[in-house]
Amino acid sequence: MSKVYITRPLAKEAMDMIRAEAEVVVWPEPEMPPSRDVLMEQVRGIDGLLCLLTDRIDAEVIGAADKLRVISNYAVGYDNIDVAAASSRKILVCNTPGILTETTADLTWALIMAAARRVVQADRYLRAGKWQSWSPQLMLGQDVHGATLGLVGFGRVGQAVARRAKGFGMRLLYCDVVRKSEAEQELGAEFAELPDLLRASDIVSLHAPLTEQTHHLIGPAELTLMKPTAIFINTARGSLVHQRALAAALREGRIFAAGLDVYDVEPLTPDDPFLELDNVVLLPHIGSASVATRGRMATTAAENLLAGLRGERPRHLANPEVLSS
Repeated sequence: MSKVYITRPLAKEAMDMIRAEAEVVVWPEPEMPPSRDVLMEQVRGIDGLLCLLTDRIDAEVIGAADKLRVISNYAVGYDNIDVAAASSRKILVCNTPGILTETTADLTWALIMAAARRVVQADRYLRAGKWQSWSPQLMLGQDVHGATLGLVGFGRVGQAVARRAKGFGMRLLYCDVVRKSEAEQELGAEFAELPDLLRASDIVSLHAPLTEQTHHLIGPAELTLMKPTAIFINTARGSLVHQRALAAALREGRIFAAGLDVYDVEPLTPDDPFLELDNVVLLPHIGSASVATRGRMATTAAENLLAGLRGERPRHLANPEVLSS
């Protein structure tokens, strides 16, 4: 029977699926990932690894895994895995794309509305006993309806966000490395280069993958292009943004507000400058956190893992060249 290590407890259905076909060891802490030392120890002698985006599966970890055949990542992205190192060892790398698209788009819209209309700030104001009377100047935010929404990255999630924007009568701009003509027509979106998008948008939302080319895609120079009334949203990857520059822009009022679900370093450290700002809504990386979506992610990750262990082609494979070689 194959041996599998799972780096966090998952939904019962997925765990039952794996246990029916493999000998399983699970890291028992639901909130915290295994340490690197634990991970290095546990990968020795296993055939399959089911990991999370919080687990750094680099060349050293892969090199310690003497029998590993499949790495199944419980995430859409797989920038936490050294895919090249895995491929050189003919190890399959799998992910869970498509499943969390709509749920993440919902969360993006929650952040747009919360940041634009100062929902969290107003909630804190009321709970602190500061609300004395209705006032014409109290908690003034920015309109969302009729605004220009700029989407940086126009893949599955970006397009799902755009579909929701149609109900708000918004102008849609997008930038991407590949022009999406069919989606442009379907959604009424306009292609724009990044600088033009930043200048024109009332709301900028990031949906690009994290690569060497997109690391700190939004930095000090890009932030200076945005309107002082603009809203900045990130539900993609924290390292797409130069966070210190974003915090400075928010603190100095060079942009109006932000809504963030992802960060360069997770969790945020107690001295992170974002924690001192009222004009940013901060969430603990919960973009896909609905009961249904997290359950489907778990079962899909399990199916990918088991298919690879059986010698079958997993449904979602990041390095198909391993099979062809």
